[in-house]
This record gives sequence, structure tokens and C-alpha cells, in this order.
Amino acid sequence: MIPVANLPPWLILDPLLQSWLAEDIGRGDRTTQALWPNQIAAPLGQAELRLKQSGVIAGLALFQRVFHLLSSEVIVKPLVKDGEACQLGTVVAELQGPISALLMGERVALNLIMPLSGIATLTRTYADQIADLSTQLVDTRKTTPGFRILEKYATQVGGAMNHRLGLDDAVMIKDNHIVAAGGIGEAVSRIRQQIPFPLAIEVETETLAQVQLALAHQVDIIMLDNMDADLMATAVKLIQANHSAHSIKIEASGNINLQTIRAVAETGVDFISTSATITQARWLDFSLKFMNESE
Repeated sequence: MIPVANLPPWLILDPLLQSWLAEDIGRGDRTTQALWPNQIAAPLGQAELRLKQSGVIAGLALFQRVFHLLSSEVIVKPLVKDGEACQLGTVVAELQGPISALLMGERVALNLIMPLSGIATLTRTYADQIADLSTQLVDTRKTTPGFRILEKYATQVGGAMNHRLGLDDAVMIKDNHIVAAGGIGEAVSRIRQQIPFPLAIEVETETLAQVQLALAHQVDIIMLDNMDADLMATAVKLIQANHSAHSIKIEASGNINLQTIRAVAETGVDFISTSATITQARWLDFSLKFMNESE
């Protein structure tokens, strides 16, 4: 089953895509425009987008949109869907249209689908480790500036759930907030007086004493950060044994990798957050080959 993932509307994405095209094209594509000075009379071309290694596809709509912004005459026909796991050599899409638009959009389009598919591929590997358990994999805010909404889309395609997209999505009281405010209780009390309803409050904890404080102040989510599996299991039991904590969600974070994620999930946490699905992902390799290049 392919996970459900939705891109933001083009109203949000088009300015980003246009800025990336402008960055690459600059004052003009010297090579393409020298070959065909009259872009209106540029010949038509056909091309195939082909996988050079196996992986999960993400970003096909963005790939398609890049060429559409350059010319409405370009037709991109996807042959697979985002979220599909495809093998080496798979033809992912077919393209046809003015060769000038195909050439000018090639690099930007590939620079989108390659990293996003790499993120989706690694995320799927992580998600598969805990697919039979109730724990949900989530991403983090460790993202590339300007690229966050797309990287988080790719983790959804891979099978993760998005954590907050920005600081305005939820309250997360981290270790530095706790120190600066003078403790968990002081931080929660002051924040609760200021935030709008129904914003959730999450507290990062590293010890059982901090977990007990978070419980006492009835926060919505307790993060168990950088705990070993035994301590985390004890913390989960402590939270679950608290009768007033029936609705508190438990998140695990810190030192999550492919070797540890299952043991962490087996402690009974609701969510596991990791930046690895984005920060450690490698680009998935594609090629865009023309079928009738001019001599």
C-alpha cells in the first residue's frame, strides 16, 4: 500500500520552482539558445526519465511542473506513482515537447526528483523496520533551508508522518528552554498562559524525574530523549501507569538508526522521531535521455 502524501498547492510551490529555474538559467541558456535562437521554432523532442538504481519514487509532480512552467507544450507522462518502489532501469516518465524547454528544465527537474526520491527510499527502509508495530515514524525540523516542505513531503511518501513543520505548529519545550526558564514546571506554566487553544505542549525529558514533572504538569506529549532502551521502557510504564496520563502521547528521539529503531518501538512509544531519513539520505540516481536528439 502506497502511503498518502500531499504536496502544498502550486500557489506556494510555483514561486520556489520559478526561483530555482531563474537561478539555473540566469541571463539565458547559452548553449540551447545558441543552437535554437528562435525558441518558438525550436524542434520537438522526446525523452525518457529512467532509474539508474532501485528505490522509491518521490517528486514526479514537481518534475512535471518544472517543464510546464517553461512551456505549456511540454507533455510529461508519468508511468509510475510517487511512493512506488521501482527497480533499476524502470522508465519512470516519458516527455515530449519543445527541445529548448526540455533542455533548460532538465537539471532543475532532476535536482528535485533525485534527492526527494532518496529521502523517500531511506524513509521506507526505516518505516519497514517497525511496520508491524503500532509505533509511527516521524521526521524532524533538521531540513535544508528553503526545501523543508518538499523534504517533509518525501518522508510522507516513504511512510513517515510529519512532525511540526515549523515553530508555530506546536510548543516543544526542549532542554535549553527548560534551563532558561528555570525548570519544567516554570516553563509549562508560563507557556500555558500565553499560547492559543488548542496548541499542544510537548516536553523533552532525559530522566525519570523529568518524566514525573511532565506528568505532574499534564503536558500533551512527552519526549523521551537519548534514553537507552531499558530506561525508555521504564519511562513508558511510568507514563502508562499514571491514570491522568491516558491521553498523553509518548515520543522517542535521539540515537535512532536502523539498528536501534525496532528495539525503541518495542518499548511501547507512540512515535519515533529521527532526522536520519533526511540528513542521511543519498540522492537516487536518474537519467533523462533524449530519444531523437538532433545531430
